[in-house]
Amino acid sequence: MITYENLHDTLSFYSIDCRQSYYISSGKPIFDFPKTPFRMDYYAVCICTAGEISIEIDRQKYKVTTHSFLIAAPSTIVKFLKTSEDFMMKLLFFDKNFLIKNISNPFIIEKMNIFSEGSYSIVKTSPKNSSLLQNLLDYLKKKSRKQGKFTEEIIRTIIFNLLLEAAEIMEKDNTANPEKEEGKKDLYLKFGKLIRENIRQQRTVQYYADQLCVSNKYLIEIIKKASGKTPHEVINEALLKEAYVMLGNPEMTISEVAFELQFNSASAFGRFFKKQTLLSPSEYRIQENIQS
Repeated sequence: MITYENLHDTLSFYSIDCRQSYYISSGKPIFDFPKTPFRMDYYAVCICTAGEISIEIDRQKYKVTTHSFLIAAPSTIVKFLKTSEDFMMKLLFFDKNFLIKNISNPFIIEKMNIFSEGSYSIVKTSPKNSSLLQNLLDYLKKKSRKQGKFTEEIIRTIIFNLLLEAAEIMEKDNTANPEKEEGKKDLYLKFGKLIRENIRQQRTVQYYADQLCVSNKYLIEIIKKASGKTPHEVINEALLKEAYVMLGNPEMTISEVAFELQFNSASAFGRFFKKQTLLSPSEYRIQENIQS
């Protein structure tokens, strides 16, 4: 059984050379998918152009249908479940450092409020809106084929345009809940970034408060307002994501997973995992048919 720990490996599954900073699909039908969950290490925009797909994102199951689009940030964990025979999608993967080159604000993407579920959004939109996003992807692919003096800047501009159009579509749908969007302040964005970078080594609220130069109390207040969760809950969710990816690798023992995640013992890791999922790590592997 092969495990694709990240998106780069998954693209290799399709013989896609993703050493570039972005990749745009042709929109052709896809008949085969990796069977195991994988972690996104690029930003992604995917538009369903025909049929439907059942997909699991961060352990939540969704059915994505025609004229729906998915936007996901790095660290999102995706698992393909089932597709209809006529399923087709157009997609874009891009590296954030490529996109924000020469831009001083490192959180410019997050400030667009396009990740309503924390690290991703799935939006059902109109055929007109879907066509607008698809046309931008087609234009992006056309421009990426021609290498010129300003090609990179043109590519960045089109990607920004695509993200802003998606944000505008979502803004019209989310006007009923402006308070949640307003709560996404710089501190919350920095907190999320720190967790993604350090979750395997650090999982105390105090560590992240110290890194952000704020008190525990203030961090709790801001994170609670922005996400409805405590910093501890956000940290545990990120830790659980890492656990899912590692447990999906049949070549790793449960003890090795516990060690990599800095637990004192396999039993301590088991207690954490069962508290979060109601399953032991071994029960989870049996349920997912992950065999070493």
